[in-house]
Amino acid sequence: MNHLQATFPCSERRAARVVSVSRSTLRYEARLPDDEPRLLSRMEVLVRKHPRYGYRRIGDLLRREGFRANPKRIYRLWKREGYRVARAQHKKRRLGAGENACHRHRPERRNHIWALDFIFDRDEGGRSLKWLTVVDEYTRECPKLLCERSITAQDVIDELIRVMQIRGVPGHIRADNGPEFIAAAIRTWLRKAGIGTLFVEPGAPWENGYAESFHARLRDEFLNAEAFANLREAQALGEQWRREYNHERPHSSLGALTPSEFAAGLAALPVGATPLPPGQSLPS
Repeated sequence: MNHLQATFPCSERRAARVVSVSRSTLRYEARLPDDEPRLLSRMEVLVRKHPRYGYRRIGDLLRREGFRANPKRIYRLWKREGYRVARAQHKKRRLGAGENACHRHRPERRNHIWALDFIFDRDEGGRSLKWLTVVDEYTRECPKLLCERSITAQDVIDELIRVMQIRGVPGHIRADNGPEFIAAAIRTWLRKAGIGTLFVEPGAPWENGYAESFHARLRDEFLNAEAFANLREAQALGEQWRREYNHERPHSSLGALTPSEFAAGLAALPVGATPLPPGQSLPS
């Protein structure tokens, strides 16, 4: 109407008649119901309390509490506030058990049990660094220290294949209930490869004690001491530290031998000889 009056000098009454609009409509101002702030506040509470309820059921609850709100009004407010019914969540199946803990199912020889776990850090740019660690629980060797931005179940399988081609196939894999480890793909692959799984109890990281102990050394001696400019630098320095850990760092539980020296001593034992537990001196 303002445009018509500015373009063609005429009264508001004449302009309204030309476009067939009632002048009372032009002067109408919507008024929010007095209870709308209180209604919205209560609606938010109910949506948070019942995330699987839609706007119809939320409306029923509001009307039961005495609010005057028909379904159209509830729907308008629902859309305006951006509410949505939460997606259905699939229950996670936990595979861990206390009998798989490291103090109950102990390693007895080289390549008997490998401990797998993840540890996280960041580079100087604040981007995430995800480390996959593989530890031979008997010799304390670290055959793999993988660093990437993200690591999937298939990545874990690929890395295990590479390590096994060099080192041999382990009897068991011990890990927590991380999604990369309990994924159907990796469990199927381990079963086909004849490798047993030892998933520890959920919420009990101490049951994967060899991995946790290795992570403590990794964090204290490496991750907290280095600032990584980028992923490539983290990968290079990580491989350097892994080699030093295996070949140069004495391990107290191995009688001050390095993991590689301890493993070499096992290889030198006569055929059929029983290997000594870690911490006892090896025959010269």
